[in-house]
Amino acid sequence: MPIKHTDHAVQHKSTVPANRDTLVNLFVREYDGTPLGTPPDERRAVLMLHGRTVPVLAVYDIGLGDYSWSRVLAHAGYDVFMMDLQGMGLSPRPEMDSPCNANPAHHARVLAPNLPLTSDCAPSYPHQLGNAQSDWDELHTVVEYIKDLHGVEQLDLIGNSAAAYALGPYAIQYKENVRSLMFQAPVFKPNGPDSAPGTDFGAPSPLPLNTPPYPMALGLVEGFKSAWDAETSADCPSQRAPGIEDTVWEAIMASDTKGRTWGKPLPDGRTEGVSRQRQTFWWGWNKKTAPLHGTLGGPVPVFIVYGDLDKTVTTGDLSVTELYKAIPGPNKLMFKVSCASHQMPWEGRRTTLHTMSKQWLKHAKVFGKDKGSFHLDDHDDVTPLPVP
Repeated sequence: MPIKHTDHAVQHKSTVPANRDTLVNLFVREYDGTPLGTPPDERRAVLMLHGRTVPVLAVYDIGLGDYSWSRVLAHAGYDVFMMDLQGMGLSPRPEMDSPCNANPAHHARVLAPNLPLTSDCAPSYPHQLGNAQSDWDELHTVVEYIKDLHGVEQLDLIGNSAAAYALGPYAIQYKENVRSLMFQAPVFKPNGPDSAPGTDFGAPSPLPLNTPPYPMALGLVEGFKSAWDAETSADCPSQRAPGIEDTVWEAIMASDTKGRTWGKPLPDGRTEGVSRQRQTFWWGWNKKTAPLHGTLGGPVPVFIVYGDLDKTVTTGDLSVTELYKAIPGPNKLMFKVSCASHQMPWEGRRTTLHTMSKQWLKHAKVFGKDKGSFHLDDHDDVTPLPVP
C-alpha cells in the first residue's frame, strides 16, 4: 500500500551569514511508515541528509520504482524524514537568485546565448554561503522538531557524501539525540580545517568568509554525466540502467525552480537548467575531532558503506578508510561494495544498499557483521577487508 508523504516547513532562525537572524522555513519531507498504534517509545524516526551538490529528494526520493530509498525504509516500518539545508533544494537559497553570485569561472554556463546573463558581472555577495556551524544549527532545529512532533527521544541519521560534515560533528555534540549513524560514501579529510584552538568545534577566528568568494557554483548536466562515467566499469554491465543519468538530472531540476530556468535553450522552448550548488566552509571534521569523547563507535554506533568504483571520496586528500580508523569506539562497521560508484543510490547496487540500511537499523548488523571492515562482492559474499 502506498505511503503518502507530508511536507513540513520547519521554522528556523538562520545563522547563515547571508541572512543571519532571519526566520526561514527549512524543507523537510516525511514518509511515516510506523504501524498504527505504535507507542512513541517504540517509534523509529530516521533523518536523511544530502551531500554537497544534489538536493535531498533527488538522492533519497527519486520518483522511479524502487529507486526511492526513503520509501523503502518507510515500508519497512520507519518514520522517514529528509531535509534540505539552506542553499539546497526546496529550502531557502539566500544570495543565490543572481547568477552573478556564482563562481565567476562558471558564468559562461549562463551567459548569452544561454540564460539569464547577457554580460559578465562580479559577485554582489563575495562570500561563501554557509559554514559548519550553520549546518549544525539547521540540523539541530530539524532534529528537535521531529522529536517534538512524534515524541521520540533519538533519531537514526543517514547521510550521503558531504552530509558527513554535518552528521559526524553533530552526533558528537548531541549524542543524546542520535541512536545510530550511517554514512554512504562519506567525505572525510583527515587533515581538514581545525576548530578554534582549545575548543571541540568552535569556529576558527577570524572565520574566513571569503572561502570561496562567492555563494554558489553552477553544474551542468554534461559535467554530472562525465563524473559518473568516470566511475563506471565495463566489468559491471548492470551497474546502472540506460538513461538513469537523465532521470536523476530531471529530479535535481525538479528541486530547483530557479536553476532549471538557467542555461542552454532547448528546441522545445525550455532550458537545460543548471545545478545551483551552495558553497560552504566546513571545519571540525578530521582525524582530531572524529575521535572526540569516544562518541562515534561508542554510544553512537557507526556504519560506513561505499563503492569500490568510488573515486570521489577516495582520492587526493579524501579517505573513507581514514574515517573508519579515526572512529575510536568498537561499534563501527564498514563495507566496500563491488560494482558501485559514488552514485550507488541510483545504481544496480541500490537494492543492496537498501537491504544493508534496513539490516543496520533493525539489528545494528549487516550481513551478520556488527563490527569490522569487509568487502561485499557481486554475489553478496562477505570477506574481511584489511584497513592499512
